[in-house]
Amino acid sequence: RRMGPQIESTTTFMNEAARTMKTFGSRSGMGVALSFIPILALVGSARGQVAEYLDHAGLTRELRSLVNSTDLAAMKSVGTTLEGREVWLVEVGDPGGAPLDQRPGVLNVGNLEGDHLVGSHLALESIRYVVQNRDLEAVQRILTENVLYFFPRLNPDGAEALFASVKANRRTNARPWDEDNDGRMDEDGPEDLNGDGYITVMRVPDPAGRYMIHPEDERVMRRADATKGERGAYKLYTEGTDEDGDGFINEDGPGGVDLNRNFQHAYPYWEGDAGPHMVSEVESRAVMDFAISHRNIAAFVTLGETANLVTPPDSRGTLAAAKVLELPGFAVMANDTVFDVGVLAVGGGGGGGRRGGSRGGGGGGWLRGAQPGRDNDPSSGTRPATTVATGDQVYFKAVSDAYKEITGIEAVPVHRRPEGALFQYGYYHFGVPSFSTPGWGIPKATGEGAGGGGDTVGGARAGARSRAGAQTAPGAGARTAASEGDGGADVQMLASLDSANIEAFVDWAPFQHPELGQVEIGGFIPYVTHNPPAARLPELGRKHGEFLVRLAGMLPRVRIADTEVKALGGEVFTITVQVENVGFFPTSTQHGVRSRSVGPTSVQIQVDPDAILTGADKTASVGVLAGSGSREEVTWVIRGREGAEVEIKLISQKSGHDSRTLTLR
Repeated sequence: RRMGPQIESTTTFMNEAARTMKTFGSRSGMGVALSFIPILALVGSARGQVAEYLDHAGLTRELRSLVNSTDLAAMKSVGTTLEGREVWLVEVGDPGGAPLDQRPGVLNVGNLEGDHLVGSHLALESIRYVVQNRDLEAVQRILTENVLYFFPRLNPDGAEALFASVKANRRTNARPWDEDNDGRMDEDGPEDLNGDGYITVMRVPDPAGRYMIHPEDERVMRRADATKGERGAYKLYTEGTDEDGDGFINEDGPGGVDLNRNFQHAYPYWEGDAGPHMVSEVESRAVMDFAISHRNIAAFVTLGETANLVTPPDSRGTLAAAKVLELPGFAVMANDTVFDVGVLAVGGGGGGGRRGGSRGGGGGGWLRGAQPGRDNDPSSGTRPATTVATGDQVYFKAVSDAYKEITGIEAVPVHRRPEGALFQYGYYHFGVPSFSTPGWGIPKATGEGAGGGGDTVGGARAGARSRAGAQTAPGAGARTAASEGDGGADVQMLASLDSANIEAFVDWAPFQHPELGQVEIGGFIPYVTHNPPAARLPELGRKHGEFLVRLAGMLPRVRIADTEVKALGGEVFTITVQVENVGFFPTSTQHGVRSRSVGPTSVQIQVDPDAILTGADKTASVGVLAGSGSREEVTWVIRGREGAEVEIKLISQKSGHDSRTLTLR
């Protein structure tokens, strides 16, 4: 009701004009036959962008229609979720020419978090942009020389919560989870007490509470600072009741695993929402299996709630400080001590496992054990890298500049610390440049009733409701976060949304709670702070399609630039080959070399090894080739027959293949 078209499901049924069959396996280079899937052609759908948020059925229809409209795309299911929804993969590339799995590729993954639906729509519109602009020179080159892989909606079960009658931000998938360690699953979730269709926050007047009304915006709560003479006056809870009678409110709601905390790098051990172990979920496993079997992937892009695109790593290789909304987190923290009293609690493991938490302790009855990287001896060996290598930073900066130039996004609304995030796996484990972005910005707050300008976040802490003062918030490049608990991010977000005329907050209103007595219910409207208005999706999608084309054009691309055959007499010949990287990126990142996760670029001469008299080996490694025309020379002296043909093959895991046939003369 409050968000209007932004939260309306596009469940209008279109006429199905045709039903065809496509196979994905014959184009993917997997070497195995994959099952056929039906592709439904919907009249007009493939030609027009979508300006409303789609549920799973709607997104599936739109993807099928788009894929069916072109010979450039194929689609298949790579897994089925716990609630029976397909995880779709779309592959985009011109089927002519080199096999797709030998071309430098970009892996694009959207909607890892259930409440980040914009990610799936940016992926959808990026596919549409590429296939419908095949005649543009830049797009045509990418379609011919590269391949784009899309997981448009990695978390369809979590995303479907947007279309429920009562809406609550749901980041996780559908795995049942015992968050309070009492042997029961999902038995005490939130409830829409005031009947407005949203799960928000309850604030309860209590002199023992830790929270006070923010002086700059009466909608926002902040933690009282006793050192400044401040006194708390409220306790905060997620909207609902104590359904299981254990003294905690909403401590074990609809369970699940946060897929963007389920991958290997900086995996948050013992955090309940991170899953029982790394890559534990059907959805995350689908991405991992695909990446490992497609080593031609040369860059990752995730459309989610982590960020390094708008603000790239600094000179130390560190990312910008996280910016998160605190009001919802304050409410969740009311249950911080639930593990101290859970009937399965062991060893007093306090507080761990709470959704989005950062404390240690067992979840789901686990016994706490050693944590790799924290409990083992720091002197036992080389420590895992946690910052971007110095030699790689220039490439992250160049991609960031391109992203901001194309999209106009100068800052993102909220983003969180990456722990177990997919894009971090892409760089630190897979060894390729990896990027993440929420995919949108909100207009800069410019004062009372001001309209929005560019896609930025920040500016004056001013706007509607007569908030006191007008301070400039820290820029997006700031490496230090605001003081924890001060509510500054909430104030800034509301000021910006107010300036853009986006209604994002349910005003506090009294309610007689059956257990707590007189309370007030209010807070951020679910999904608004993680998703732009639906009307913006077509333009944002087009810009992200342009960005993917630009990024793919920056990937390393090797070729045999020059060759020479010199006869030495007596059927002895010298063969010299110049190998060149015409792309912008090097054939491996600096960290890819360190982690040994990127295979070498090699040149192979197709003669019997015994015919090589001296010079390079039959298969010669040229190491890492820097981009922008860097070359490496390889020379063999061979014995051969005058007039015979010799093939030279160039093979690079991330940078493509090339070959040349020479005549000995």
